[in-house]
This record gives sequence, C-alpha cells and structure tokens, in this order.
Amino acid sequence: MYVILTGTPGTGKTTAAKILASRGYATITVEELAREHDCLEEVQGELEVDVDKLAKAISQPEESVILEGHLAHFIPGQMNIVLRCHPDIIRKRLETRGYDAEKIRENVEAEAIDLILSEAIKVCLFVFEIDATELSPEAIAAAIERIMKGEVDDYPPGKVDWSTVVMDWY
Repeated sequence: MYVILTGTPGTGKTTAAKILASRGYATITVEELAREHDCLEEVQGELEVDVDKLAKAISQPEESVILEGHLAHFIPGQMNIVLRCHPDIIRKRLETRGYDAEKIRENVEAEAIDLILSEAIKVCLFVFEIDATELSPEAIAAAIERIMKGEVDDYPPGKVDWSTVVMDWY
C-alpha cells in the first residue's frame, strides 16, 4: 500500500522521505513513479505528471511504500500524511531554491488556504497533518513513523490554521 506524503513545496517532504529511506523504509517520488508508468508530459517546456493517468496505471504494492510529492495526494493510498509549514518559511525556502515570484506566491497562498489538505481530505479516508514549521527534518521523519505505527492522536487534520497570516496580507 502507498503511504502518501504530501504538502506544499518547501514543507520538508523530500528531506523527510530521504531520512525515512535511510532508516529502511521503501520510498518513491511521484515523478519516479510517473516515469516508470509513462505518465509524464511536456507542457510549455516543463514536465508535468498526469496524475489521473498515473492513478489508473499503478497498482498498490503489497508492502508499505512511502509515495512522496506535492501531487501524491491524488494517487490512491491507505493513509495520507500532509506536511504543513508557515507560509513565511515556505516563501524563504522557495526563494532560496530560485522559484520565480509568481510560483512563490502561488505556493504560499496554497499553503495559507490549506489547499493540499482540503484536496487530500476529499480523496482519502485517513488523513493526518504535521506542522513542520519548527521541527527538524529528523523530528518530521519521527512524526511520520509514529503515524505509520498507528500513533495518530496528535495529528488530526485541521489543527494547522494560517488564516491569521492571510489576514495580515490585507
């Protein structure tokens, strides 16, 4: 079964997945899975994942596999773990990565309005949320491990609320 690890770009998904892989967990990115199943297409010079085609093309693995990516919540999985991070931190991280201003704004706004969380809740029965703002990558990975082991009480969806941040923008 896929354990979905998703969130806005800059929340710590990739780093946490690498730590979990080093601890022996099977991990794969959405892009890697899309390449395997020929579900990438070029749009305006950039590769994009056709998540509908990918969701139809794959079958669930027998063992738990962490599927990581900001589009992962569109792929069927047993549980969905959404990483969240304060929009100001995401802005700084994406600036450091060289994202253009429009892409930064788009992602910061998506995080502020809970976009990925709300999309995940629509498609997955078991959704958990981790506020990664002040957590080290190791602590994020440890929280993911706790959720995977069934220790979920500290991670209900809807705990993180950036609405005051949005109000500060106006």
